[in-house]
Amino acid sequence: MLQTRLDLDRALDALKALGEPTRLRLVRLLSNGDLTVTDLVQILGQSQPRISRHLKLLVDSKILTRYQEGAWAYFRLSDDAGVAALVERLMEQIDGADPTLKRDAERLDDVRTDRAARAADYFAQNADSWDRIRLLHAPDADVERRLLDRIGEAPVERLLDIGTGTGRLLELLAGRCSRAIGIDASREMLQVARAKLEAGGIVNATVRLGDCYRLPVQRDAFDLVTLHQVLHHLADPVAALREAAAVLAPGGRLAVVDFAPHHLEFLRDHHAHLRLGFGAEALSAQLEEAGLEVLSVDRLGPAHPDPDRLTVTIWFARDRRAALASAPLDSIAVEKA
Repeated sequence: MLQTRLDLDRALDALKALGEPTRLRLVRLLSNGDLTVTDLVQILGQSQPRISRHLKLLVDSKILTRYQEGAWAYFRLSDDAGVAALVERLMEQIDGADPTLKRDAERLDDVRTDRAARAADYFAQNADSWDRIRLLHAPDADVERRLLDRIGEAPVERLLDIGTGTGRLLELLAGRCSRAIGIDASREMLQVARAKLEAGGIVNATVRLGDCYRLPVQRDAFDLVTLHQVLHHLADPVAALREAAAVLAPGGRLAVVDFAPHHLEFLRDHHAHLRLGFGAEALSAQLEEAGLEVLSVDRLGPAHPDPDRLTVTIWFARDRRAALASAPLDSIAVEKA
């Protein structure tokens, strides 16, 4: 279990940092999700240097975490479970009907509405392409149902979704985990994912810009890692699998969802598919070489059998250090830029 208690010095440091009106407002806003300095300046109506000074103090106090996404710096609550619990209890005691906090909430809604509009525009521009591919394989609902069956009902403390795209797996699995992180190399996709998480009121998941070959997260830290329709876009899928295995906690599980081998060259020519599927045995061997034990391989054919349609394969594997799985782990730590 995650440690949710703070020692006296740590609690005092946190409370001192929170004991100022602007900083308390900032933390209240960021308890609802990730925001940039620009967002926070727009919401609070204060100068950028003033907001930045308060944010730096909160980061130095380990109440907030800062991460870079291209030219933008994002902030969110620390992944420290003790800090999160303290902030949650404190926010529960504050009257949200206060005029200042109500105004903050209204301006936060404006920021989110603008963000959602930009995400919807990008999604609309690409929807036809994505829909065409969906029609070629088993319904997404069937794939997700099988994936959930393999994951099981036991709660997951730490989830990492590599190549998160629109954040669909974060939406699907957020209710089963304590903390979730999605990594993607596309800022546009992250914009869509962030908007979808906000629209769904999902506050225990966040997304980051990152490289699947060099994940910006702590090693040996995640109970579940997912790679959903990612490998066929990669020049070196084996390297990505090894990197995914490296961030698994002892006994942690890896789920890979991708296409079986096929001959649909238009996916390579028009949809950036570098690999035309993966053989079940070949990918299983690669998972074994990465230090994992393959637990199951499921094949889901298209709704209508046709040589020009795709079969989806789900590999489910486990870190071989399962015997150590009960050992305590440090909380998730995302590297600072």
